[in-house]
Amino acid sequence: MAMWDGLWVNARLATMVPGGDAYGAIDEGAIAVMGGRIVWVGPKREVPGPPGALARHVHDARGGWITPGLIDPHTHLVYGGDRAQEFEMRLEGATYEQIARAGGGILATVRATRAADDDTLFASASARLANLMAEGLTTVEIKSGYGLDLETELRMLRVARRLGDAYPVTVRTTFLGAHALPPDYAGRSGEYIDYVAETVLPEAHRLGLVDAVDCFCERIGFSAAETDRLFTAARALGLPVKLHAEQLSDQGGAALAARHGALSADHLEWLNEDGVRAMAAAGTVAVLLPGAFYVLRETRVPPIDLLRRHGVAIALASDCNPGSSPVMSLLLILSMACTLFRLTPAEALAGVTREAARALGLQATHGTLEVGKVADFVTWDIGRPAELAYHIGLNPRRQVVRAGEIVAA
Repeated sequence: MAMWDGLWVNARLATMVPGGDAYGAIDEGAIAVMGGRIVWVGPKREVPGPPGALARHVHDARGGWITPGLIDPHTHLVYGGDRAQEFEMRLEGATYEQIARAGGGILATVRATRAADDDTLFASASARLANLMAEGLTTVEIKSGYGLDLETELRMLRVARRLGDAYPVTVRTTFLGAHALPPDYAGRSGEYIDYVAETVLPEAHRLGLVDAVDCFCERIGFSAAETDRLFTAARALGLPVKLHAEQLSDQGGAALAARHGALSADHLEWLNEDGVRAMAAAGTVAVLLPGAFYVLRETRVPPIDLLRRHGVAIALASDCNPGSSPVMSLLLILSMACTLFRLTPAEALAGVTREAARALGLQATHGTLEVGKVADFVTWDIGRPAELAYHIGLNPRRQVVRAGEIVAA
């Protein structure tokens, strides 16, 4: 047998493999890696020989918990400027919708992003990404959507790819050209969808910059019919889809997304049972965004019990963006999901590991500690996994392993 590259012993493993314990826990465990993949995982007593004879490097986890690397399946990390002024405006009584209709909101960030060059966008996004990575992030989705024109949408996607090349993190890019209606298309949303679907998306796809396609289906965004047109174009290119759905109103977006076999439908505060049933039938993941719920001071909670009852997988994400969720901490998201949405700590951890991988179409390679999967995992100085959702403002991360290599310790 070839020697393993690395073996971690004296660990407690939250494998997040379904069945039995909610965390898939192995109390006295070990995990081995070779060639960037997990090649052995199980109880330490079953390790097939002396550790030093099996692996080039043996690491003592000293009783720490090891979880899969954290995955953030919905972010807007690349953007110019900020919207702190709008934060003040909301506190003075303006609603998110009122600000958007007055030319603020997404369009304010569009103006700042169009004015920023590649290096400026890369530098600001790097700082945000560093915060997430400091808490054990190993995979992240990054959307475009603050360009709303060919040049800037491509620039955002290039920067997202560059982040994946520059840092030890797996980046999945999502084209969100239909994020808002730019001023030069005012009153002509149908024409804009044609432009996005026939010009911008095909070029981004040709350049290899797109892993999935998203749309903002909402009263202040795009109609279900317009979303359907864009998704039809995306599927013709062989691209999977996901959707901002039912955040501010019920537009039937989740059911529409499910009809297109969407990877996920995200937000979902106004989701109805028909939409839940459609998602369940299609295997579409519910991505909940408690940061936006908190910042916008929403009161309508996503239908958690309905999602559970119908067996819809629930993922969590930071939704890191300059307007509705300037959040750069997945650990805070775990706490918010438990406190605001009443998820259990085990559901929350699954939401940023196993189910987050599913929301990105990566369930075959990421999200659990299983033989054959990519060796992305984190060692934590905690007594039990629930502490990851329990503490606020504490980062107990000890070590991060990505593709079998220690990248933070």
